Amino acid sequence: MNEHEHPLYLDGNALAGPLGEIFTTDPTTAWRLCPSCRLPATMAQLHVYGPEPGLTARCPGCAAIALRVVTQPEYLWLQLGSGAGAFRFARPHITT
Repeated sequence: MNEHEHPLYLDGNALAGPLGEIFTTDPTTAWRLCPSCRLPATMAQLHVYGPEPGLTARCPGCAAIALRVVTQPEYLWLQLGSGAGAFRFARPHITT
């Protein structure tokens, strides 16, 4: 890739904002072992695609889905891997 081309993905640091709402520690430092290709990587090293309808983070080695994050005004949805289930977290209400 030359200096004028942009990758189609962001790095895992793009997950810091949405996941920072539900985790008290920096989520980008979390370590993961890909169940598909066995590549160890931190969340910051994942390849993140989005933003709509949410962020999809993939393994930098084999592109397997690591997680998905979808934000709504009231909730944040977190799906780990490519499974069918998702966690729903209430988002904090911000008043001005």
